Amino acid sequence: MPFLHRPQAHKLTALTGHLDCVYTLAGTPGSDTFYSAGADGLVAAWRAAEDAQDGELVAKVENSVYALLHLPQLDLLLIGHNFQGVQGISLSEKKLAFATALPPAAIFDMVYSEVRQRLYVALGDGTLAVLRAPDWRVETLLRLSDKSLRCLALNEERNELAVGGSDWQLRLLDADSLAVRRQWEGGTNSIFTAAYSPDGRYLLTAGRDAHLRRWDLAADCAEQLSIVAHLFTINHLAFSPDGSLLATCSMDKSIKLWDAETLQLLRVLDKARHAGHGTSVNKLFWPGRQNRLVSCSDDRSLAVWQLSSGS
Repeated sequence: MPFLHRPQAHKLTALTGHLDCVYTLAGTPGSDTFYSAGADGLVAAWRAAEDAQDGELVAKVENSVYALLHLPQLDLLLIGHNFQGVQGISLSEKKLAFATALPPAAIFDMVYSEVRQRLYVALGDGTLAVLRAPDWRVETLLRLSDKSLRCLALNEERNELAVGGSDWQLRLLDADSLAVRRQWEGGTNSIFTAAYSPDGRYLLTAGRDAHLRRWDLAADCAEQLSIVAHLFTINHLAFSPDGSLLATCSMDKSIKLWDAETLQLLRVLDKARHAGHGTSVNKLFWPGRQNRLVSCSDDRSLAVWQLSSGS
């Protein structure tokens, strides 16, 4: 349901079992199951509808994991295995479906175009890797920068891939040809996260300079809004499935909820007020059921938050 007023929020549970920092979450809005991974190389599955629970081990890899991607239509969970490549786990068969080697670099983000049957992968050496389904072989390795590519966002209607990096640059690429349509300085430091607004009018970005920025796609990507949104690095931003809320999380240990249209701050979830995380909050995921939000942190835990309409 849409939130007509400031949402109330309370922490339902903390999910524990990881042995080190939890860096990433993945799942599909509307599905009860979501996945986590991090510095310990453990990949676990959880249920959004269950409060107290133990995670189910899906995979164990040698190095840390910054990027996961759930492809339910293909029954796959993709793991960005740092310095190794992309591995695909068949969820129904619970076994490795494929492993594709990539240049020995960190893997920071992955997005998949079902229309093109292409997986786009952002690498720490500045390379954009493109894998082609169904065999998941490398189609293209495109060097875009001499610094890390940190985040990707795909807009199928615009045939466009947004790429943010540690060179402070935002690039809009043609999703087919990979030609750079537009490039500009999108911040005063590394850009860690990007997402297209649900209505397709804007591209939102954030990163190390703690600013939340909104770029107007119809006005030559002009900066339409800039907010000092957190005290420190913003690690991730994510729209709620109904498009009414935007959530951001930060190295400052907090999660913030914003009105998606006006970017008015509605609620702050932190340790003092809501028994939140004790260290950096790294990733967010909206399961899309029961108005729940999931977060993960350097404190080795995941938190499940219940949102409700407030005043």
